[in-house]
Amino acid sequence: MTRAEHSQALRADAQVHYNCAQSVLIPFAQDLGLTQEQAYALAQYFGSGMGCGSVCGALTGAFLVLGGLGLPLETRSRMLQDFRQTHGEVDCPLLLARAAQQGQGRKCHCDDMVAWCVEWLCRESGLE
Repeated sequence: MTRAEHSQALRADAQVHYNCAQSVLIPFAQDLGLTQEQAYALAQYFGSGMGCGSVCGALTGAFLVLGGLGLPLETRSRMLQDFRQTHGEVDCPLLLARAAQQGQGRKCHCDDMVAWCVEWLCRESGLE
């Protein structure tokens, strides 16, 4: 299973709620020396914009991966720039409002944010 497929499977799991940060971090857990359970616990409070409507959980999960991989700070800056250029915002409520205006539901929107972050991480890290 690819990392993208893994993140999609997590998001589709109706038995366990995987937030956006967890859904980005868990597919990279082994690369970071973490178990899936450790990655789940590490990212549990980063969903819904850190629980307070702040930065998108998918983006936060991606930053955890970048740091865990030991990638340079410039990589984070490039990801942030690409995310803003593609999505216009970084804060969860603003992203959700934009999605709602376009007729996209919350789950579908969040699934898209997770997929974008996982794909970006795979491409930029070389971990396909």
